[in-house]
Amino acid sequence: MGILRKPASLKIALCHPAPYSVGMSSLGFQTIYREIHQHPGASAERAFLPDNIGEYRRSRTPVFSYEGEVPLSDFPIVAFSIAYELELTGLLEMLDLSGIPLLRQDRNGRHPLVIAGGPLTASNPAILAPFVDLIILGEGEELVHAFLDAAVDTSVKELPARFSGRPGCFAPGLTAEMSGLARIRDTGLPAYSQILTKNTVLASMFLIEPERGCSRNCAYCVMRRTSGGGMRLVSPEKVISLIPENARRVGLVGAAVTDHPHIGELVDRIVAGGREIGISSLRADRLDEGLVHSLARGGYRTLTTALDGASQRLRDLMNRSTAEKHLIRAAGLVREAGLQNMKLYVMLGLPGEKMDDVDELIRFSIELASIAPLSLSISPFVAKRNTPLDGAGFEPIPLLTEKLSKTRLDLKNKVVVKESSVRWAWVEYMLSQGGESAGLAAMDAWRAGGDFASWKRAFARREVQAFQKPPLSGGGGKAPETNA
Repeated sequence: MGILRKPASLKIALCHPAPYSVGMSSLGFQTIYREIHQHPGASAERAFLPDNIGEYRRSRTPVFSYEGEVPLSDFPIVAFSIAYELELTGLLEMLDLSGIPLLRQDRNGRHPLVIAGGPLTASNPAILAPFVDLIILGEGEELVHAFLDAAVDTSVKELPARFSGRPGCFAPGLTAEMSGLARIRDTGLPAYSQILTKNTVLASMFLIEPERGCSRNCAYCVMRRTSGGGMRLVSPEKVISLIPENARRVGLVGAAVTDHPHIGELVDRIVAGGREIGISSLRADRLDEGLVHSLARGGYRTLTTALDGASQRLRDLMNRSTAEKHLIRAAGLVREAGLQNMKLYVMLGLPGEKMDDVDELIRFSIELASIAPLSLSISPFVAKRNTPLDGAGFEPIPLLTEKLSKTRLDLKNKVVVKESSVRWAWVEYMLSQGGESAGLAAMDAWRAGGDFASWKRAFARREVQAFQKPPLSGGGGKAPETNA
């Protein structure tokens, strides 16, 4: 376990379009890094978006790989793992710093082949099409080996045509329609960390997935598509066997970790080994006294779960199974287990949302805060492609801002409220619902300085129109809007 190095006929630059601390917290990025090295003819060197981009530009320094300090432009293949829409500008930044033309059509045989994969490909990979030669859709752990086999045996420039139309692949300019998502066999699970480092968002934490996918059907979630409507479980024995001896902190990662039927046993065994524990997705309706007390023994100080909709009416419309009784019970467990506070993720701006729903959020938050210290992390709702809410509008910015202000003021000195930027959520929305023209608008906005006004002008100039459809039946609201 650790940094991988080996001589190989094919060397790939594996890039994350975010700084090192973010990229090395990505389980998918680390997994593909290991998979490439497991191929007999290939190796990978990592590269990240520089922390000090301005200094790189002033000194005309290209992006170098982490292992060999090789400029990206010297690799035959530059591969990006992209998590979500706003990371697109990081891809553009890294290509530009490296002297690689941004647009696929402007590159020739002297330039690297640029490919992309990662979580974004499950929702809206179309925005990548102007910039990359090949997109790996969905789970890439097995498909990457077929790609590497071909890359070792043939000219790199022939790869897009060779994989055009293949399931799990999209070659912009060559493939007429996107295929379904690639899916690995269950025997290929789980994904787990290759490198432990303190210089990450999740410092020195060994990440491993005890399950992949989700059996729930929340209307806003892309996981419905990637999971095929179910969970794929990894046994506690296999998870434990893969945790290295020197890992003192273990993070269980997945869309629905607490839905694993043996989650209590797994947490107990990790904590009994003297390790700290983290879980990426606590579901309030799955929490019980034994699990929460085990988490407390494993170093938990904040219990984090999701409320999502501001009211029970909205949660029901979203097919979200969380009810007030589950969260009241969770707050009680926070107090009983001696945790410091409870944190809830909330979305505002769901289709059909009214001020009455916001009032319910405020009322219920105060009730929870009377049981245990509470913080809310509020994000504007952003509809994603390939979900039942695909095409739902973005709440007008003035109205969303009003709702956030009301929530913050009414909860002042009672609940800690942290909110995401409404404007940047709108930018994410336009990218999440747009096509190739939205990707080109991102390039225009980035070149113009990347402030919000630049994004608005770029979307207008490229005539980017997000697809719209009426809100869910029973939402009770007006037709969706995208006013910014």
